[in-house]
Amino acid sequence: MKKLINRPEDVVKESLAGLAAAHADLLRVHFDPAYVVRADAPVTGKVGVVSGGGSGHEPLHGGYVGRGMLDAACPGEVFTSPTPDQMEAASRAVDGGAGVLHIVKNYTGDVMNFEMAAELCQADGLAVESVMVNDDVAVEDSLYTAGRRGVGTTVLVEKICGAAAEKGMDLASLAALGKRVAANGRSMGMALTSCTVPAAGKPTFDIGEDEMEIGIGIHGEPGRERKPLATAREIASMMMDAIVPDLPFRRGDAVIAMVNGMGGTPLMELYLVYHELERICRDSGITIARRLVGDYITSLEMAGCSITLLRADDEMLALWDAPVMTPGLRWGC
Repeated sequence: MKKLINRPEDVVKESLAGLAAAHADLLRVHFDPAYVVRADAPVTGKVGVVSGGGSGHEPLHGGYVGRGMLDAACPGEVFTSPTPDQMEAASRAVDGGAGVLHIVKNYTGDVMNFEMAAELCQADGLAVESVMVNDDVAVEDSLYTAGRRGVGTTVLVEKICGAAAEKGMDLASLAALGKRVAANGRSMGMALTSCTVPAAGKPTFDIGEDEMEIGIGIHGEPGRERKPLATAREIASMMMDAIVPDLPFRRGDAVIAMVNGMGGTPLMELYLVYHELERICRDSGITIARRLVGDYITSLEMAGCSITLLRADDEMLALWDAPVMTPGLRWGC
């Protein structure tokens, strides 16, 4: 696999340096320990919103640092959890006196390290609350998790909680909102190809030219089943057949829908999948009130996609529409 890198061991550090140079008006990057922080942090009187996880999922999480979304993000090595000292330092960097909210994807390393960082902060009097995202309907207890994996709904929690924090919501209310958003989101992904971690230099798994993996994880974890390659219509139906009954989503629901690319899928194909998704929702009596189509939580250069549905009330929709200015998501500014 050919990659645009210098040395595999420098990929994350040099990528962060590039992020900082490209978006100096929005964010700063701190090294040793590594974290990305919004340019005007800390904002006095505002709850700081912090997330993080392994690199390789860009724009998640560093690309969502900025006004109206995250105050800080902690990047680990590729597909590796960041460390507690990164999370603690990021939390202190965005402490404006109103406490800090941690948004955590349900992966064992992320959960453990964020818990340790929260305890360190709380011991010094910094109020910290946490929201865990575990929205993947594909499998329970994967290679990286106890329980369901945290995937696409993470983007929606970060946007909605970021907007609420920008408007001045207090920490307890913000945590309750985040948990409500996480509880109402469901996702599922699929892969046409593997991805290659730079340090490994070879594909994470082997998959035939005429095969696809349904229910894949964002680190290349196995899914529900490997099947012969199908059409976009059939693939969208397979994923929606798992997503819709899980919450369940019902006729009359309004949703935020995301068709997300895994890093190596042309936008043309993602729009094709979205067309199928909209047809399925229409036939099911589900109204798509807002939508995203593109690469928002990726797996390096994996070809494939995921679908996320969030049952959204009026408060969530208003916060979704609120202005956001980050490298990876921006409107209304």
